[in-house]
Amino acid sequence: MSGAGESTVEPFPIQVPESSLEELAGRLRGTRWADLPADPTWSLGADPAYLRELVDYWVDGFDWRAQEAALGARHRVRVRIGDLRIHAVHVRAAAGAPRPLPLVLCHGWPDSSWRYEKVLDLLTDPGAHGGDPADAFDVVVPDMPGYGWSDAPGAPLDSIAVAGLWARLMTALGYERFGAVGGDIGSGVSRYLALDNPDRVVAVHRTDAGLPVPGSHADLSEEEQAWLQRVAAWGASEGAYAAMHRTKPDTAALGLTDSPVGLAAWIVEKLRAWSDCGGDVETRFTKDEILTNVATYWHTRTIGPSMRMYAENAAIPVEQHARRVEVPSGFALFPGDILRPPQAWLERTTNLVRLTEPAAGGHFAAFEVPELFAAELRDFFRPYRS
Repeated sequence: MSGAGESTVEPFPIQVPESSLEELAGRLRGTRWADLPADPTWSLGADPAYLRELVDYWVDGFDWRAQEAALGARHRVRVRIGDLRIHAVHVRAAAGAPRPLPLVLCHGWPDSSWRYEKVLDLLTDPGAHGGDPADAFDVVVPDMPGYGWSDAPGAPLDSIAVAGLWARLMTALGYERFGAVGGDIGSGVSRYLALDNPDRVVAVHRTDAGLPVPGSHADLSEEEQAWLQRVAAWGASEGAYAAMHRTKPDTAALGLTDSPVGLAAWIVEKLRAWSDCGGDVETRFTKDEILTNVATYWHTRTIGPSMRMYAENAAIPVEQHARRVEVPSGFALFPGDILRPPQAWLERTTNLVRLTEPAAGGHFAAFEVPELFAAELRDFFRPYRS
């Protein structure tokens, strides 16, 4: 099947070789554990006791083939855009849905299209879940280059470049006008989609708004200044991972690509810290769900490419950060998320038309509280369907 221009679209099955599963099992069984005490508060990083429990399950209880089959039940495509093959989940609205609006859902780190697995049915077939069939969407969930099942780029791409790829991806899939949704790095991608394609993006919905870059904005309000102080305090206590990603990602990548336990520790600590889980990661993610995300990074060897994107984004020119999004913008600020921006910042940087604070959920809201997330998108995009 051919798309537009140089783009081609073909079905994509997820199939990990048996030899890869056997090699992983051997590495897990041969783990050389650090001699660290249990740390149930995770105060210095991942709790070694929990990691041992998770790895025991990874070896003896986790069934990748079952997860692979569940992932394969979704319609997945691989779209060649220039030199890159982009993987995307592409699910059309239920039959009979009037005027389905296309949405592109933009993920962040440390995840992939996995972030949106739980909302796909709610968005494409709301009538089957107690909603109005008229609120149905066609949904496209791509993996960014260097994440998930997409190709890793030869050189890192920033969020502006990925937004350009997503515009071409939507054309290849037959969509000229669409809504954009994003969180984390995906928030920046959806922002640039709206900035660079205002004639195509009908509205953009985000769960965060990025951070001020020195020199990009002047005369910040007291509320915004206080937010910046909170950001600085968070960076000092929690931001070491981002500093590593921005400055020396390849150093960490060498260890994390070689050690599945190290990879799990790097990712699971963030799933716990950034979710609305009350300190117990398994109140929001089962072991199977955690390991599906971690194992995807492992089998695709994408932890290194995913981290390099931080370095490329850090080099985005300051004038790009100063641009205001004039496309109608909505924000849902979930209570368990990190660094929630004040309304003054949202009004300064976007054409703000909706701001909500849902009752539950965190950084991975689409996965943590899929019903709340889907309802938020239905409500926000309803005026932009015609």
